[in-house]
Amino acid sequence: MRKNKKKSFDELVLENKQQLLQDQEALERIEERWEQRILEKLD
Repeated sequence: MRKNKKKSFDELVLENKQQLLQDQEALERIEERWEQRILEKLD
């Protein structure tokens, strides 16, 4: 049996970032939330 090497937090963050960059729908949702937060702060 092989031991699975645990990924470091940094590796997980990079992997997640790459997946998000490839997922256009997720990027659009993130942008919408980001815009909403900015608009709420301006009010």
